[in-house]
Amino acid sequence: MADVLLTVTVFALMVELRPILPGRFIESAEVARIPALYACVAVLWIATFGFSGVYDLANIPSFAKQWGRFTLAYMLAVFVLGGVLYFTYREMSRLLVAYFSVTDYFLLLLTRYLLTLHLKTALGKEKCTNVLMVGTSRAAVDLAKTVMKDHSAIYNLVGFADSDWDYQSPLPAPLIGQLEEVPRLIDEYDINLVLIALPESRSRQTDKLINDLDRFPVRVYVVYDLGKLAVLKSEVESFGYWLMIGVREPMIRGSRRLVKRVFDLTASLVLLILTSPIFLLIWIAIRFDTPGPAIHRSERVGENGKLFEMLKFRSMVVGAAQLQDQSMTTDERGLPVYKLKRDPRVTRVGRFLRKISLDELPQLINVLKGEMSLVGPRPEQPFVVENYDHWERERLSVPPGVTGWWQVSGRSDLPMHLNVHLDLYYVRNYSLFLDLRILLKTVFVVFTGKGAY
Repeated sequence: MADVLLTVTVFALMVELRPILPGRFIESAEVARIPALYACVAVLWIATFGFSGVYDLANIPSFAKQWGRFTLAYMLAVFVLGGVLYFTYREMSRLLVAYFSVTDYFLLLLTRYLLTLHLKTALGKEKCTNVLMVGTSRAAVDLAKTVMKDHSAIYNLVGFADSDWDYQSPLPAPLIGQLEEVPRLIDEYDINLVLIALPESRSRQTDKLINDLDRFPVRVYVVYDLGKLAVLKSEVESFGYWLMIGVREPMIRGSRRLVKRVFDLTASLVLLILTSPIFLLIWIAIRFDTPGPAIHRSERVGENGKLFEMLKFRSMVVGAAQLQDQSMTTDERGLPVYKLKRDPRVTRVGRFLRKISLDELPQLINVLKGEMSLVGPRPEQPFVVENYDHWERERLSVPPGVTGWWQVSGRSDLPMHLNVHLDLYYVRNYSLFLDLRILLKTVFVVFTGKGAY
């Protein structure tokens, strides 16, 4: 509501002030007073902010988290507004849009900053939600640290309760009682929220505690090891009297999937047109360097395990796949490493292409076909996926990407098992803002050549 009121007010103010603001002014102000324009601005701002995760409650207590997400979302909203005006009211003053965009951005940002300050200073611990963490496992400690670091403005972690302390490091909050003392602790510490993070081996204790807490006016959340839980963000469907959970539902669906697909189509088409001369030059260089086709087709595993042919500029000698076993090695933990810094199969041109990631350009065609997305987990070869643990297959629940969180966090310098961990972070935290952030970081990583070989 505040965003709508402030944005519409700023737009109206800029319309009235435009004749006296610096810059050439030739069009009638009546064009900018059309009611449809005000409605368009309001809807565009709210829709873009909503799709980009600006209103996610998890980001509200931290201005630092709000700022980055809000800035990218605002840039996207202004870009879309420019497109709408181009096809509707082209006589609208460009300077008017510029004045409005800059003024509205800083006012909205200032509003968020002031509200964040209010949240931190006016609420105080006496008005925070008192939280009790049940369990002392690694998952419980990690969650407790997150609550204390990122959500301290609204949550006050009172302490831990557990009868079996199985975590070696010091707890970030005091251990205030045993598992059987949780009901007493709720009354004594005025607990509003109970987070149960017991391991799966103690599921009976979890069930009993949930039943024991039925008579208390507290919210109760059960925290599972999400790396091993296959039903994260799954759909729940009602069939008669039965509730069924879909464990293989797409992780990105509905309006978010539509926005992602439209963005992929638009961006990949523009990039293909702009890079078409580079395509031709690379094709000629590869054909002159070594015999064989310029485009390499590799079978990869896509969303939900669907196989497809991923396109790349050939950077290795013909028949490199047959030499895979000779180049594969293992890391210090005995886990497979499929990509070497000095792979003898890579050609001279291929080494250059890999260094600045130009060998990936043909994958824009895969994006147009809907087999890949611009951003997502990298598509793996079938023999790699066959060695996945059950929890690792979660990375197959979204479309694979040309670039991803792994690529901008270390690229090939990271071993395979850490690549999966980073991909799962993307799966669980997807938003249009995260896609835009990864694309921007990809540009920097590509130019520096870090981790590429």
